[in-house]
Amino acid sequence: MATRDGDGWVECPCGGKHWGKFGAAGLLLIRGSQLLLQHRAPWVHNGDTWGIPGGARDSHESFTEAALREAHEEIAITAEEIEILDERAEDHGAWCYHTIIARAKSHCDPIAANQESIEVRWVERDLVNSLALHPAFGKNWANLHNLIQTLP
Repeated sequence: MATRDGDGWVECPCGGKHWGKFGAAGLLLIRGSQLLLQHRAPWVHNGDTWGIPGGARDSHESFTEAALREAHEEIAITAEEIEILDERAEDHGAWCYHTIIARAKSHCDPIAANQESIEVRWVERDLVNSLALHPAFGKNWANLHNLIQTLP
């Protein structure tokens, strides 16, 4: 197995502090009109909020590989269970977060697979804003929502 060298904080020119020395990535999983959201454990950064599975990218990974690895660790799915539709980046120059947007295939059955999650839940798109969202996901949700409305 390749070295896990991406864990760590980055001081960003935007004034924020971000997780992932080489950036980070997450998986926005769609099933019909629903999204899979992860209720983050209280002890993780921005804990007790709802977002998408994801985390730090290692130096040898693409953003897609990082998102798929994190999804496997956090919600126990594999690349064979999804169809990747699109990718969006929030680029701060010194740090970047990629959202990989994918459709769940019929045999995709995500679960809260590690201690970073309290639960995972399929949520109707129109109800996402009713949850306490992870700050970064909440900030980007309107753009992501508009994008997924256009996907086949």
